[in-house]
Amino acid sequence: MEFPALPGRVAQVRETVARCQASGGWTHPVCIVAVTKTHGPEAVAAAVSAGLSDVGENRVQEALPKQEALPDLAVQWHLIGGLQRNKARHAAGRFALIHSVDRADLATELDRRMALGARQPVLVQVNCSDEAQKGGVAPGELPALLDALAPLQSLEVCGLMTMSAFTDDTAEQRRAFRRLRELREAAELSGHRLPELSMGMSADYPVAVEEGATMIRLGTVLFGERTQ
Repeated sequence: MEFPALPGRVAQVRETVARCQASGGWTHPVCIVAVTKTHGPEAVAAAVSAGLSDVGENRVQEALPKQEALPDLAVQWHLIGGLQRNKARHAAGRFALIHSVDRADLATELDRRMALGARQPVLVQVNCSDEAQKGGVAPGELPALLDALAPLQSLEVCGLMTMSAFTDDTAEQRRAFRRLRELREAAELSGHRLPELSMGMSADYPVAVEEGATMIRLGTVLFGERTQ
């Protein structure tokens, strides 16, 4: 069996999520997105066998061959990495959720590439850590971007996504995640329905769950250290 430790690791993550939700006072479901980047299709199959129905890929060009290799597997594919506008035509309609929409021109291209009558669920990525190297719209520019995306008929904006700074400082992690939740709350007061908060990865997901994450994106904690 590939990844024999995976079922036990999934159980440990679920226990941690339950404990952190109790600490934060949350009761909503938390979706575990198994990040299979740099692993082959066998990692996707192992995730499904371990009870996970959602997998995440960073790059379109790595995800599509895996989708083609596993056409009959009951899995929801997530694109969690940055998406270039010229790759939008390959991504539109191929993912259950795209986490990384952060500008109007990308959203417009995705909208244009969708089949008539179809809708692409997306999240708006926000740079809550204020790091220049990270993707995401600046927090102060989020309201204008949400307003710009609202008229796009083929996109369904489902929520927000962020990454914390790469740090062991839990206070800094919490600042980023709380900031995203507060931005969501403000946006919903303005009329935008944004139920999903995708935040938290292997190193910081407990803090993200305490701050109200509805989706966590986990690779190393499930599959071990990457080989690439």
